[in-house]
Amino acid sequence: MSYVSSTIGRVLDDINRSYFLPAIQRPYVWQPEQIVALFDSLLKGYPISSFLFWEIRPERRADWEIYKFIENFRHGDTHNEMAEPDGRDVKLVLDGQQRLTSLLIGLRGTYSVRARYGRRHNPDAWSRQRLYLDLLKDPAVDDAVSDDEDLGITYGLRFFETEPKSDARHHWFKVGRILDCIGDDAFDRLRDEVVDALPDASTKAQGRIVEKTLDRLYRMVWKDEVIAYYTEKDQSYDRVLDIFIRANDGGTKLSKSDLLLSMITAQWQGVSARQEIYGFVDHLNEGLGAKNRLDKDFVMKSCLVLCDLDQRYKVANFTTSNLARIEASWTRIKASLVATLRLVNRFGIDGETLTSLNALLPIAYYLHGVGGGSLDGTTPFEAANARHIHRWLLGSLLNGVFGGSSDRTIGAARAILQEALKDGRDFPHRALVQGLASRGRAIAFDDNNIEGVLDVGYGKRTCFLALSLLYDTQAWGSTPHHVDHIIPRSLADRKALMAQNLSEPLIQRILDSVNRLGNLELLLVRENLEKSNLPFEQWLRTRDGTFLDRHLIPRDPALWQVGALPEFVAAREELIRQRLRGLDLDPAGIVPPAPFATTGSAAGN
Repeated sequence: MSYVSSTIGRVLDDINRSYFLPAIQRPYVWQPEQIVALFDSLLKGYPISSFLFWEIRPERRADWEIYKFIENFRHGDTHNEMAEPDGRDVKLVLDGQQRLTSLLIGLRGTYSVRARYGRRHNPDAWSRQRLYLDLLKDPAVDDAVSDDEDLGITYGLRFFETEPKSDARHHWFKVGRILDCIGDDAFDRLRDEVVDALPDASTKAQGRIVEKTLDRLYRMVWKDEVIAYYTEKDQSYDRVLDIFIRANDGGTKLSKSDLLLSMITAQWQGVSARQEIYGFVDHLNEGLGAKNRLDKDFVMKSCLVLCDLDQRYKVANFTTSNLARIEASWTRIKASLVATLRLVNRFGIDGETLTSLNALLPIAYYLHGVGGGSLDGTTPFEAANARHIHRWLLGSLLNGVFGGSSDRTIGAARAILQEALKDGRDFPHRALVQGLASRGRAIAFDDNNIEGVLDVGYGKRTCFLALSLLYDTQAWGSTPHHVDHIIPRSLADRKALMAQNLSEPLIQRILDSVNRLGNLELLLVRENLEKSNLPFEQWLRTRDGTFLDRHLIPRDPALWQVGALPEFVAAREELIRQRLRGLDLDPAGIVPPAPFATTGSAAGN
């Protein structure tokens, strides 16, 4: 294996002219401080490892989707621009994209960062920055106050939006200016210009530091052949894919979805698979009315599951025939995923509350199989199956059924669905509950897992999921709602409690109870604003007679006082236990509110 060396300057001249990226490459992900560390290493003369290129023959250029390097990067972007390499020699970078892109940004481009709390779509929230080098910073002298001390950065490298002002201690130089020095004469003129611009009070020692640092930068870019690369010329995609995996194994691992995406990209006809899938992910996240947090991994895994392929990401599963099946099913796959997200968003479950993307796959497989859309109609079929899916999904999420390595669970759920759909079109929630329970994945609520639900407190990501189990309604996504403290927190504040001359042990018990699930309910936004900090008993007079039953609230008025909050929570938690135990007992999936006890703290009035 023979390596060739070149300078940074010569390689940068060929980026986006001869050097491009294959679709298999992941997006650029480096932070500004990583770019600074790379330039600092190069200025010190440290090696930066080798690079791996793949030379594409002219007759094979049209076989691959080819992308440009990003020169002006905006933090968080994942999309590279497609290239039109006709008439050019093409080498695709298999290993070294992050380093080469960083060199390109630092020397010829910009890095845009968003202000903290700034909105992504607000142009004024972004700062477009360039890399500068402080020529007066002596790299041989430790700087104890440097922010980069822990990273070992000794050269004065920083990104700025506008050219920073030089003074007696700092002389800033835009790093990219060194690209103009394509020969020694040009560099000599630049060096003289920079030295002449130093303040009159500058010492000879400072002048030597400036000249030495500038000379080091020039040699780094134009003299030292620090880019060592090997060029693979074999045109076999399988061989190149294997090389790529091995080359990237030591860094950030290539995800299996990247592999699948690259192979689809190479074989789909008449469409850019990469742009199609990235665009579809954006649509699922931003285009359905709710804020979801899906990624291409989920979409690509869905392709395998919905096409009845092995759901595990093994390269051996990505055969030509399997990819052809995905391509043929892509339109239906998209429709099924859109229907799935519309359905769960209607439940009020979105990026904030969806704790497992894999829990959506059985739902998507079911909707894919029956072609039932998002079950948003009022026919008995749609209403009943939406209800079954709602309860099943809540149980799966709250019990962590699809947590950890869930490939086997996904496969088991799909096998159950396949069998059920042979004989009917209803969502087989009972078969899924029983079948997954036999594999140690409990979805139903019993004494073993109910207490875990009751321990979900205010502010937890699963709080809404747990509370929505208490209601027969499903349309929380279209109903503006708040999580409300039944006994207001303002009345259970320590100062307010001390003003009532309550004992310290009771105060602590109240404080421990106020954010428990037993003191929480889901209210319409306008109702919650009306309720505000009113005592519960006073506000309850404005509600109808079914309010207590709907919200599983104990009927004993003595429990509605802030001083009785621990007893109120204990009584309500018992009503919630009864509700959860009964959720899966009714054949129709609808369970009436649990009967209220007639003795003890939950007695009727």
